[in-house]
Amino acid sequence: MAKSVPVPCPTCGREHPFTPPTYPCACGAPLTLPVAPGAAPQLLGHRSWQESWVAVRCPGCGRQGQWPRPEFDCVCGAVLQLPVENPPSASAGTRPAARRATRSAFRPVAIRTERDAVTAAQRYLRWLGHAHVQRPAHRASGGGVVDLLAAGLVVRVDPTTLPTTVRDIECLWLYALTDDATGVCFSLAGYTTEARVRADGLGVPLFVMDLTGTPRALNDGAEEMVRGR
Repeated sequence: MAKSVPVPCPTCGREHPFTPPTYPCACGAPLTLPVAPGAAPQLLGHRSWQESWVAVRCPGCGRQGQWPRPEFDCVCGAVLQLPVENPPSASAGTRPAARRATRSAFRPVAIRTERDAVTAAQRYLRWLGHAHVQRPAHRASGGGVVDLLAAGLVVRVDPTTLPTTVRDIECLWLYALTDDATGVCFSLAGYTTEARVRADGLGVPLFVMDLTGTPRALNDGAEEMVRGR
């Protein structure tokens, strides 16, 4: 499980805990971006395509891939890019034990519409090993609570440009409770602080997605889903 690292904001001076994102390597292993603890983040004034990606080598198989550079939105409004450290390549004396790939590389779908966001979450859950991930025949009477269903899972996909709220999390949890299932949430814009705290207390796994359609685990419940399949 990825451990949080302290992130000091150079604008307001506040220090925040940040959990480095985890992505699926082509070998099947979850790869957590090695955010350097204590390293000074950089203020992001202008985002370019080239600077939005970082090359990181998987410590399990040694394959180097391009991953979204980790960012953090401070409450003061500053957007920070976080430095990462490339783990050393495996050598003859330190090469890790061979790992058998358990699944193929995840193939994301670019998100351009709300429907694309639901498709991306559906594809990711199937990649994690959840069979028969389907859209419900009809929405809940409360309106838009559930977007996907699978065995033991009730899933909400929030494609809006505003962070998912604590009310959204509580509604999802209550709906899942009636079905004796686990509520899982995917969000494009992230979550409010209150929503993240409430989700941790209720055991709701949280994922955040970028526009490439690649989800990343945002709390312990989501990390357990990634590791457990």
